[in-house]
Amino acid sequence: SLKPQGTGLAMQAQHSGNPCDLLTQLNLLRQQNLFTDVVLRAGNQSFPCHRAVLAACSRYFNAMFSGGLKESRDAEVNFHDSLHPEVLELLLDYAYSARVLINEENAESLLEAGDMLQFQDIRDASADFLEKNLYPGNCLNMLLLSDAHCCERLLELSWRMALANFTSLCKTEDFLRLPKDKLLELVESEELEVEDETLVYEAVIGWIRYDLPRRHEVLPELLRSVRLALLPESYLRKQVACEKLVTSHKLGEEIVADAVRCKMKILQNDGLVTGCCARPRKVSQALLLLGGQTFMCDKIYMLDHKSSEIIPRADIPSPRKECSACAIGCKVYITGGKGSENGASRDVWVYDTLHDEWAKAAPMLVARFGHGSRHIHTVLSARSFHGPVHRESWNGLG
Repeated sequence: SLKPQGTGLAMQAQHSGNPCDLLTQLNLLRQQNLFTDVVLRAGNQSFPCHRAVLAACSRYFNAMFSGGLKESRDAEVNFHDSLHPEVLELLLDYAYSARVLINEENAESLLEAGDMLQFQDIRDASADFLEKNLYPGNCLNMLLLSDAHCCERLLELSWRMALANFTSLCKTEDFLRLPKDKLLELVESEELEVEDETLVYEAVIGWIRYDLPRRHEVLPELLRSVRLALLPESYLRKQVACEKLVTSHKLGEEIVADAVRCKMKILQNDGLVTGCCARPRKVSQALLLLGGQTFMCDKIYMLDHKSSEIIPRADIPSPRKECSACAIGCKVYITGGKGSENGASRDVWVYDTLHDEWAKAAPMLVARFGHGSRHIHTVLSARSFHGPVHRESWNGLG
């Protein structure tokens, strides 16, 4: 009998479920320890797994299992104490479900483990979570973490926040525990935001005293990073030159003596002083413009000092007029004003210059417009200039 000739037609068959169904079934096989071909160990816990699943979502395991080395044939991979069992379990749950819950308790550990085992999505998602939860109190830890794991955006945000908040950070435990190289990088920066160089000198001396036996020898290197000739003359002569840590170190004494000579040349207008100890810092401050194309304030722009360009930023969520604005650190506070319905508002909107985001803060007690606001220490104060004089303040602003 003759076979029918091919017609050239084709049909594609497709699984009725979705890819998540496949992962669910693989996860069930893992939980039942069926068809598993490798055991991962961390601490005292073991996790039977499928090599193919691990290799599909981790370049680390892909290289390990396909490299032809001894590890590719081993039935067990032992991480000992380099990886916490709970963190490894989260990574495996992600591998078998494509989902993981990142929170404040596990974000840092997941970033480290994701980087170590090359779960790129986990590493990036953890870094994104930490970026959104960055604040002055944790920026130094995030600076070290992001530097160690090459998270460029988190590193940049942490670095800018550390420079902007040096005045409050230099007295913290995190600052005193910084490695020398990172401390030097901070205090040498032209963008370090300090109004008085005395603060930088005292921060350096405090860092040395925190672990004096090990750190005294690096005194000269750190003293060179301080703009000593910018200190008040009396402070330089009576405090710095007479400091025991300085007088007990010959090279440290010489550095301070040079700074005193530079200071006297400055005071006496005795020629041009070009030494690093006398060079003012370039305080990194951005000029922000608030306005709009109507009578309402609905836009915010940033002036780039380097390019002289005016760059649009995130629109104000609630347009208003006759409001007040005040900058505190890396944030701008917009208070009160009149909205689209022309009624006075109690709203307080906060613009985060680092993340280009707006957030609503607790409202004022009294609705106001045409008022003023200013920053006093850690307090934002608003005051009306029409009708009865009324002042209102908020403490502990972030």
